[in-house]
Amino acid sequence: MRFFIMIVLCLVIFNCEDKQSKKKSPTQAVDSTLIKQDVDIKKTDSISKDNQEFLLTDENAMEFFLQYDKKHKENKVRIVTDFGNIDILLFDETKFHRSNFIYLAKKGYFNDTQFYRVIENYIIQGGSTDNREVMKKRRFIGKYLLPTDTKRGFHHDRGVISMPSSDIENPHKLASPYEFFIMLKDVHELDGDYTIFGKVTSGLDVADKIANVETDDADWPLKNVYIRRVEILD
Repeated sequence: MRFFIMIVLCLVIFNCEDKQSKKKSPTQAVDSTLIKQDVDIKKTDSISKDNQEFLLTDENAMEFFLQYDKKHKENKVRIVTDFGNIDILLFDETKFHRSNFIYLAKKGYFNDTQFYRVIENYIIQGGSTDNREVMKKRRFIGKYLLPTDTKRGFHHDRGVISMPSSDIENPHKLASPYEFFIMLKDVHELDGDYTIFGKVTSGLDVADKIANVETDDADWPLKNVYIRRVEILD
């Protein structure tokens, strides 16, 4: 499984770039549909038909989060990891991306996902995993992208949280809503392409520890770094 994932990451995300060029350009999200799962598809289809209440799509996501934002004003969250906690303030200015993150956190989506790409003194990227139960959660939440929202005056400085673009054919760099990355240095070359929707208020040292773990050539930690859960603080 891990070997297959590393091949996918190399071909789709990194495009066989060298290490230096990767650090100068942003990463893309891992498309969970590319991760081979041993899920019984027929069984999953049956479950989704019986229990499906609402699925997000490209057509309905923006209106949904516009309405969701009116009733769900929480903007402080805590990412709980085995390395410690990372507290984040989500920006009200990027309301669609803030609402999306709160919605997924309340759904329990982030539970047992991973920081799957880490580069020392650059970024930690999380929200994906090879866990089939998490992949099933995506199936029940929906398949959708969010537009970029990059003209709020924010910059990719150390400590901000931003949303990577999808790895599908995506000239407008639409954001992959299930994933995020935390900057560990100032990289203003990313400004204008990726939506900054929050900043770390406590636990940046935890992010640094995660970025320092040993990785393979695709920047995937040799020992899984789990996001145990995301808690809503306020």
